[in-house]
Amino acid sequence: MSDEKNPYLAGRTISPDGISGMETVADLVDQTFLAYNAGRLREACRLLNEKILADDVTVGLSLSGALTPAGLGRSCIIPWIENGFVDWIVSTGANLYHDTHFGIGLNLHRGSPFVDDTRLREKEVVRIYDILFSFDVLLRTDKFFYEILSLPEFQKEMGTAELHYRIGKYVCERERALGLGTVSLLSAAYQQGIPVYTSSPGDSSIGMNVAALNMKGIGPKIDPSLDVNETTAIVYYTKKNGLKNGLVMMGGGSPKNFVLQTEPQIQEILGLPESGHDYFLQVTDARPDTGGLSGATPSEAVSWGKVDPDRLPDSVVAYLDTTVALPILTAYVRARHGKRSHRRLYERREELLSYLQGDLPEKFQSQLI
Repeated sequence: MSDEKNPYLAGRTISPDGISGMETVADLVDQTFLAYNAGRLREACRLLNEKILADDVTVGLSLSGALTPAGLGRSCIIPWIENGFVDWIVSTGANLYHDTHFGIGLNLHRGSPFVDDTRLREKEVVRIYDILFSFDVLLRTDKFFYEILSLPEFQKEMGTAELHYRIGKYVCERERALGLGTVSLLSAAYQQGIPVYTSSPGDSSIGMNVAALNMKGIGPKIDPSLDVNETTAIVYYTKKNGLKNGLVMMGGGSPKNFVLQTEPQIQEILGLPESGHDYFLQVTDARPDTGGLSGATPSEAVSWGKVDPDRLPDSVVAYLDTTVALPILTAYVRARHGKRSHRRLYERREELLSYLQGDLPEKFQSQLI
């Protein structure tokens, strides 16, 4: 059988030109990322550009791993927010805590992972692999959180989207007072009305400060059920109104599960008909054969109802370091895609929740009365 008639040989031939040094990042991806995980990253870039960022897609972004202390909040996530590339976010609390350092004018430094940690402790220096910063950065950030979380507007029960929105307002004010511009993703999300959730609100220094205040009988009372219901409402409303859901997952862990579990919540728990998320893009260094969620594949997610089986071809997993992939993805779509309008879903949370509640089966409706 000739190459022309063999369906397995229908792909473009591998015949790249030599790299000249004049290529843009987007050109380099298209022309030279041809196989292995470079090939998967090229597919991820194109899936993001051509389908996930379409006007009829609501985009959820999950963030795990220490991304913001490495500067990726400033270099990548804020451009996503400002260009309308993301509509809702689920992040580890640690990413949001370290993001706040930048917004209140504190510095982190490039260093080496091959230093004596005992000496660092003596010198009051904290290390995140090859990122170094003063222990005073933690103390000053904790003081910032302790002070604002003691304010009257935080003395209530709330979900993490409201918590982070209110924090983002104060970070934004501090940025402006310091003349920094927008350097915090929480500030950017506040400005654009993007809800930011934390799937494990007690698992970070923000949660630790909340807990300390709670021991004094003050501070916010975090209700994780609000987060479950609000994120589910975003997904349900999107699908019921003829739109699509796209998930972009940087790393795995709890944030990945939290964005994905919205579909099982709709189908399995609430008993509403749905087929699963439409687009699945993940960057991870976790293997699938260990059984952990971080490495679980899109096809495995189909068995849970998390991903629409008919849309399985619209899924990509690239096995590489997020700190490498996210800047490349960002550069690619900044070069290839225009801005999208902001849906400002934070301001629509009550509306979306009411919509979901109105469609609940009778067994749930009777319990709401």
